[in-house]
Amino acid sequence: MPRIPGTKTGRNSELGLLLFAMVIVALFYVTVEMHQLDTVTSTFWVPPLLLGVLFVGLHFVVRFAAPHADPVLIPTVALINGLGVAFQRRLDIENSLANKIPLPGTFSGISGKQLLWTLLALILAAGLLLIVRDHKIVSRYAYTLGLVGIVLVMLPAVLPASISEINGARLWIRFGNSFSIQPGEFAKLALVSFFAYYLVRKREVLSLASRRFLGIDFPRGRDLGPVVTVWLLSLLVLVFEKDLGTALLYFGLFVVTLYVATERASWLIIGLVMFFGGVYVAYLLGEAVGGPFLNFYDRASVWLDPFDPEYYNRKFGSSFQLVQGLLGLGTGGMFGSGPGAGSPFQVPEVRTDFIFAGMGEEIGLFGLAALLICYLLVVERGLRAALGVRDSFGKLVAGGMAFTLGLQVFVILGGITGLIPLTGQTTPFLSAGGSSLMANWLLIAMLLRISDAGRKPAAGGPATPATGPKQPPAQLHGAMTEVIKP
Repeated sequence: MPRIPGTKTGRNSELGLLLFAMVIVALFYVTVEMHQLDTVTSTFWVPPLLLGVLFVGLHFVVRFAAPHADPVLIPTVALINGLGVAFQRRLDIENSLANKIPLPGTFSGISGKQLLWTLLALILAAGLLLIVRDHKIVSRYAYTLGLVGIVLVMLPAVLPASISEINGARLWIRFGNSFSIQPGEFAKLALVSFFAYYLVRKREVLSLASRRFLGIDFPRGRDLGPVVTVWLLSLLVLVFEKDLGTALLYFGLFVVTLYVATERASWLIIGLVMFFGGVYVAYLLGEAVGGPFLNFYDRASVWLDPFDPEYYNRKFGSSFQLVQGLLGLGTGGMFGSGPGAGSPFQVPEVRTDFIFAGMGEEIGLFGLAALLICYLLVVERGLRAALGVRDSFGKLVAGGMAFTLGLQVFVILGGITGLIPLTGQTTPFLSAGGSSLMANWLLIAMLLRISDAGRKPAAGGPATPATGPKQPPAQLHGAMTEVIKP
């Protein structure tokens, strides 16, 4: 779409922020090599340059396909993604030094694979922006996406544990010893779209109240069917896939989207009571009868007292990983030991589940706080896109996706810090692995598409500045009367 004369799209600001983010990533590479090698190799600049080229390429796609999209999203996510690749490179270098093997090349080791996964993820994001020129088109396939999402969620649970289970959680599909995918990462995108479409259609019914208690209007009993269905699905995930984080992610996504659609705080109360009540019952059943509930009981017991020698010295299902992660975070202190100067391999699964603990040892509390602010900024811009778009479906999709990203960060950080039991979730854009990276970049592409629709000036209307509309934005969960026609 050609730019409307007089409008400010923010694309030049986006490019400037993107280049600044790549400078930070390059400095991380330099610091890592200085600490680990006492010198800087002649090729240190190649990975950050390649990353910069990839992100600038996506920037130009946005210039063409979504010129009014939010200019902050891509640079912020690019910074997180770039630091993730750089930290994987740091781990590859230490692994080479420890095993006295040559340093890996640009496309070798886990960092090289992550660089290639980034390329593929950006291609998918660009393809979505070029193909889906109007986010409302997605609503035509809502029920198909809902079915696909449920199949992807439950698929690892019905497959043999030999190809679906890693560290007690059945979330993956493994092909041989070198390749695996996590279908649940893509399921969340499909389910957000389905939930949004369903709640736009059923909003009026679900908003009806039957009685008032303590100043809160509660829904009619006959309208609890959708919530009970998703609650049962989340408990099945908890029991058969043995992962609290995934169950919390899907159920929390639905309940929050329902609250946004209906403006009823009672849905949040009902959702919290149902979920944590179900989790507590599953814990008691694990203690009493074992069976499929035993794994969750073990994880919860380890979480309740990780320093108990009985749990710490276990051969399977021990608290060793959690304790080492906590010690790593404590060792980092306020400012950390510096990129490349820590001992991240003391923490098991530091490339994936516990990458935040490994980075925390080297960048300290201040560095982790800055990284969390970046995540918070992405979530905030997603909610801003939801506020700005004019149709109900777009509001719910953008709000649901922003919440999904924020909840996933909470789930993994809650597990690392001992706030909730450990989960199999990955840290978005940081952890090694292609499934999470591709799915989350598709999520960002959808937020870009919706923010473009919200920031685009109406035909013949005034220009929309890069910082958002001058007039007060429509409320996220109000005035939702538009019906999306398939």
